[in-house]
Amino acid sequence: MMFEEQFIFFPAVYPDGNYQFIPRSLSLEDHWFTTKDGLRLHGWLLRADSTSPALVVSHGNAGNISHRLELIRQLHRIGCTVFIYDYRGYGRSEGSPSEEGVYLDGIAAFDYLASLDGIDPKRVALFGQSLGGAVAVHVAAKRRPAALILEATFSSARDVAAEHYSFLPARFFLRSKFDSESKIRTVAAPLLVLHGSVDSIIPITLGRKLFDAANPPKEFFEIQGASHNDVYLVGGERYFQKLHEFLTTVLPPP
Repeated sequence: MMFEEQFIFFPAVYPDGNYQFIPRSLSLEDHWFTTKDGLRLHGWLLRADSTSPALVVSHGNAGNISHRLELIRQLHRIGCTVFIYDYRGYGRSEGSPSEEGVYLDGIAAFDYLASLDGIDPKRVALFGQSLGGAVAVHVAAKRRPAALILEATFSSARDVAAEHYSFLPARFFLRSKFDSESKIRTVAAPLLVLHGSVDSIIPITLGRKLFDAANPPKEFFEIQGASHNDVYLVGGERYFQKLHEFLTTVLPPP
């Protein structure tokens, strides 16, 4: 319990990362915004046109935003404005991560993007990967996103602990709950869940459990042969076509 957060969060702090590999063709804007508890966070904005869907991307528990350059590029390629940010203690963001802290970070990122000139707040959607899915679900329960996209995420931290440490009572001693299953029951936004069929970190059963608890409209998209960190790589063009189709279908017209 004393070191729990060190086993959940694996931040890479600037200058660690792939900052030196940012292509000039990727016109990333540096943005800084402040959380409710006064921390200054860093994010990148890659704009499409003003009528495009706008995605707030909450990444997984390791690395920082510089490790997601290809994902940013591909999301922009299918016509999305992309805002990806680092949680507290990651990249160039201040502070140290915690469950309640990353929730505040996600809310601040959503509110910040929705407030920017050239962004239609009615077309701002949430996209969360792995642990970032728990952040996205929390934000969706507190705000009104146009849509919610979850990739390789889970029902609760206790369920993950039970999968990996079934022979220990670890799940009963966790302070971190990340209880997305109960929160998603209150979310009204259209939902798309993407999950790899052979994910050994977050088994697909936990993705389906979360999906089953959600309100319609909702869709589950299984990526055959994908594990935890290669969902969009294995899914390839089908993955991005599905994202584009989903957003085109559920978002209000510009």
